[in-house]
Amino acid sequence: MKSAISFVIRYIPRPILQTISPMVMKVLSQLNRGNDVECPVCKSQYKKFLPYGRVARENALCPSCLALERHRLMWLFLREKTNFFTAQLKVLHVAPEHCFIERFEALQNLDYVTADIESPLAKVKMDVHSIPFPDDTFDVVFCNHVLEHVDDDILACSEFNRVLKPNGWGILQSPVYPLEKTLEDKTITDPAERERIFGQRDHVRKFGLDYAERLRKSGLQIEENQFVKELPLEKVKRYALAPNEVIFVCRKGN
Repeated sequence: MKSAISFVIRYIPRPILQTISPMVMKVLSQLNRGNDVECPVCKSQYKKFLPYGRVARENALCPSCLALERHRLMWLFLREKTNFFTAQLKVLHVAPEHCFIERFEALQNLDYVTADIESPLAKVKMDVHSIPFPDDTFDVVFCNHVLEHVDDDILACSEFNRVLKPNGWGILQSPVYPLEKTLEDKTITDPAERERIFGQRDHVRKFGLDYAERLRKSGLQIEENQFVKELPLEKVKRYALAPNEVIFVCRKGN
């Protein structure tokens, strides 16, 4: 199972994966029913979650809604630490995740806009380097595991800063590695070499521990939130969360 999942993630294009994954997972979800772990996003319960990743992580993927560890943590954070589910908010969701789309669209308090340059799940075709919305449009912006793919992450974040309202906020997750400084070399264009250096064929940088500091160059305020540390250990285990996951919360800056 681990080898098969790693192969599929590595070589099947993301838009195709987004289309076929729900159908495949319906079968797998029936084979893994239990009561040891629970997905807070869809409330499904299993013996354990499925492995996931190029180097497959155990107990990672909910076969019902496709939520990973970071999605389950984000859902809990939104529910417990924000007014996302209650306030009237205009939301921009870049590269929307399957586990969130229908649930966010169903919330009557949201004016919910999904956008991406290639995803078949998004309603608006959009390049994050030039967001086609006026200044001060959105209350909330989500952009998860995108900035490692784009040509200019600082320009993309400056666009988020521009379209956020004065009290706007968002969540900008990316894989962060234990490197002192982000690794970036724009001369590396060969997919195999990008995979070797940056960890994935379509990555153009490998973010280091300077991630928050780097994004602040865009004008955004960035908070490194340790919400997972506030949760009881039994919840961390029950929801199969990554115990050291940082939530990068942005707010509109100057």
